[in-house]
Amino acid sequence: MNLKHQLQNPIFSVVSKAADLLNYDVFVIGGFVRDLILDRKQPTDIDFVCIGSGIELAQKVNEILGQEAKVQVFKNFGTAMLKHKNLELEFVGARKESYRLESRKPIVENGTLEDDQNRRDFTINALAIQLNKNVFGELIDPFNGLKDIENKILRTPLDPHKTYSDDPLRMMRAIRFSCQLNFKIEENSLNAIAQNANRLAIISQERITDELNKIILSNHPSKGFKLMFNTKLLHQFFPKMVELQGVDIIENKSHKDNFYHTLQVLDNISQHSNDLWLRWSAILHDIAKPDTKRYDVKQGWTFHGHEFLGSKMVPQIFKSLKLPLNEKMKYVQKLVRLHLRPIVLAKEMVTDSAIRRLLFDAGEDIDDLMTLCDADITSKNPLKVKRFLDNFKLVRQKIKDVEERDQIRNMQLPINGEEIISLFNLKPSKEVGLLKSAIKEAILDGKIKNNKNEALEFLIKKATQLGLQLKKQNT
Repeated sequence: MNLKHQLQNPIFSVVSKAADLLNYDVFVIGGFVRDLILDRKQPTDIDFVCIGSGIELAQKVNEILGQEAKVQVFKNFGTAMLKHKNLELEFVGARKESYRLESRKPIVENGTLEDDQNRRDFTINALAIQLNKNVFGELIDPFNGLKDIENKILRTPLDPHKTYSDDPLRMMRAIRFSCQLNFKIEENSLNAIAQNANRLAIISQERITDELNKIILSNHPSKGFKLMFNTKLLHQFFPKMVELQGVDIIENKSHKDNFYHTLQVLDNISQHSNDLWLRWSAILHDIAKPDTKRYDVKQGWTFHGHEFLGSKMVPQIFKSLKLPLNEKMKYVQKLVRLHLRPIVLAKEMVTDSAIRRLLFDAGEDIDDLMTLCDADITSKNPLKVKRFLDNFKLVRQKIKDVEERDQIRNMQLPINGEEIISLFNLKPSKEVGLLKSAIKEAILDGKIKNNKNEALEFLIKKATQLGLQLKKQNT
């Protein structure tokens, strides 16, 4: 099979010319070839393998391109990388690898193209296209990767136990590709993942989480989580999520399986947003339910306070998964903490005061919070779902009306702490905090408008009740 007509980018001719000048055989390999055949959006990083020195080839390509930028050389790995326009081009000499049991870092030796293809993770990533002038575009497919693409099958080139044991991160990659490409993992390969799951222990959490986030960002992330759960991969690095699974029954009363409910919420969110952190909010919104689960004779199963405990658990989960401990984490914390509030409002008569408080607490994230709440309705009763979603429409309209009138979102108090200190000749103290809180509560309760005049009048009355007096020069 020849694919020269698909290799339209001039860079391939440049690499071909450079290789021929060095008398190297050269191939484009891996994800670029796979996506070319799948007619997917082409990646901006392209891998080239040559029979010779990848570093010398990169330098020759750069010379032909006439670029001022230097080639990045990684001598320890025998690789080189250069940037050209919007592309990242990586060059390596063909190699074979052997692994030690306690490490995924291989011992590398020079090898043939066959050796290089043998070390690839999946047959669909072992496809190579030769670029030398006399055979430009020829597809080299020793493991029937083309047929696996046609059949939508993920299979390892060698025995899957060896492939996964050598580099256990490939197990996460298998699940990630299964989600991204909508491919089925071949049965022997899937069984090998289950049998080698504990080998994930030698992989850094950063690399695991990088693959996990790519799974979460796929169109149907629940597929990936079910595969990770069934193969016990999830148990290796995210036991708190595993604890969500299962149903308890007492006196014929049961609760829903919170693991599969969470996956449904995640898929629901994924239909409306590609935001990774909103998807993480879906994953963690009920994470504290196992810790708050109680059975009451009258009420049945309850999970009181799971939103508050879950919010407190977010930093530790982010830390253990090596997720960023910054504003992204605080955003997830906030949505986990607030995710029941709109649901409660949807059940009750919605007051302006309740809406103002919700707006104040959610701030700019109110729309994401409402999206999460929509996704959280997973009942199989269509009438119940319709009732909730209709009520959420009323809550949204109320939010819009109150926001236009009172401008509560990201509200700044009309009188700050420094002004209170100056007005009443105070030092930073408990009283200052009490007065600030009183102003905030009065605005949220609708007792005063969110402006300086009404706030000052209210403040003076409140201060008088506390036995405080204005400084004389301010009277």
